[in-house]
Amino acid sequence: MTNTFGTESAAASGAAAASVPGSQERLANAVRAAEQALIEFEIAVETFRVEVENFSRLHHQRLGPMYARLDELDALVAEAVAAHSGDRADIERAWEARALVMPMPGVEELFGGLLGSDGVRPVEDPNPPRRVRPGKEAQRLYRELARKAHPDLAQDDEEKERRSAFIARVNEAYAYADEEALQALAAEWEAGPVPLADLPSEAEVLYARLEWLAERKENLSAIAAELDESAIGQMMRLAPDDPDALLNEIAEQLLTQVAQREARLAELVRDASDGR
Repeated sequence: MTNTFGTESAAASGAAAASVPGSQERLANAVRAAEQALIEFEIAVETFRVEVENFSRLHHQRLGPMYARLDELDALVAEAVAAHSGDRADIERAWEARALVMPMPGVEELFGGLLGSDGVRPVEDPNPPRRVRPGKEAQRLYRELARKAHPDLAQDDEEKERRSAFIARVNEAYAYADEEALQALAAEWEAGPVPLADLPSEAEVLYARLEWLAERKENLSAIAAELDESAIGQMMRLAPDDPDALLNEIAEQLLTQVAQREARLAELVRDASDGR
């Protein structure tokens, strides 16, 4: 995940400003700037988390059956080779290949009937993500809502709780790229209670706020790094601009490999029936 949020600490900037006489207003401005920077950072981290999660789910749904089919074909080919040669090394390789394959009753039906031409397998999730990356309109709506209704803008526990519950619904709608739901949530927010007043200006409260913001940003950075370093995150680096295209490319490669394995297996079966 590319860090586009800068390296300067908002907390450090605010503390430096507060050391100048009459700097409480500057400190308050620094707190507000740090809040906005943190919200933008959280939006980016949550956006990336949704993409990583969607990529992982779609990778499993679309490509899992293909990987399983390849393993099954490898075992069948190895068994056919061993049956033909009788060589001990070939037999051992066949055993090893078969040991990697979990029992899969009706695998041909699964692969040939339940998989579509694009390699997508029906899933139990009644509302699976349609794409790794939601569309531009969904992204726009999500960012606007996150900036307006973010819990970190709350000044008391009750308001924070209300905002947290609302943002949870926003996050869920965004994860499924549900533009209609996001539009409805935007209308709901506009019709709801107005945000509370700005933070009190007392320096002690402002310093505590800056400290919390810095700690929150550090925690988010750790989450972002973990996502970026995950297996799915590393895979997504191969196509950062269009991860959906990467899934399609991998699916095409796997379908080609499956066709090659099936052709090889058919050749071995034909040679065995011809007594070669």
